[in-house]
Amino acid sequence: MGASVITVPAFASARDGVRHFFGTKSHAERMALDVGVPVRAGDARSRGWVLSVKQVHGTAALVVDRPLTDEDRFEGGWDALVTDQPGVTVAVRTADCVPVLVYDRRGRAVAAIHAGWRGAVAGIVPRTIELLVSRFRAVETDLRVSIGPSAGPCCYEVDEAVLAPLRSGVPDVQGLLHDDRGTKARLDLKALVRRQVTGLGIRPEHVTAVNLCTICHDDLFYSYRREGRVNGTMLSGITLVPRR
Repeated sequence: MGASVITVPAFASARDGVRHFFGTKSHAERMALDVGVPVRAGDARSRGWVLSVKQVHGTAALVVDRPLTDEDRFEGGWDALVTDQPGVTVAVRTADCVPVLVYDRRGRAVAAIHAGWRGAVAGIVPRTIELLVSRFRAVETDLRVSIGPSAGPCCYEVDEAVLAPLRSGVPDVQGLLHDDRGTKARLDLKALVRRQVTGLGIRPEHVTAVNLCTICHDDLFYSYRREGRVNGTMLSGITLVPRR
């Protein structure tokens, strides 16, 4: 666990033409990104872009379907980024929320999703996957999904402000709650995302997760819940590797 990024070997490999990462504290300290501004990355041989945008805990996705330039500015707010452009790393920032990465093995499109409890309840993950299907003709059986480090059910206690919309908007919500005391419970946000993904027809074996809690592991991750403020965020991203 001393690495600056975490990858899931079963999720994406060089053979698939995809690179991905879930960042840690040390990785974040080395990354300098302006929100909404594409940043050049890589060496002269494999020069590409990294793009992260303003996140607003909604369900909108930014589609990047053309090459990026130095003049591009993305000034709106989105909680998912989707692209079919090789060499463009779409990235999201988290500090307890769930980073979700998706790629289409056949159609060559990828997505990065920021899912807090509001976005998850509102359907940010299935909406983005449905966008991959409608915009890039992805087929659910070809999709692979990885769920990154986030606040875990061991630590993520929520109160009525979260429980009320969960209970009204999520079927069988009790399966996602631990130590439910009526007005407080511990929420398994990763399990909600996994349930939504498999509910779309993506096979359970095609969904992987990094089962690390950002609240527990202060050596690895920033945590808004643990620290009481935003001291930093982790960056997670996915890239289509240009074909040669």
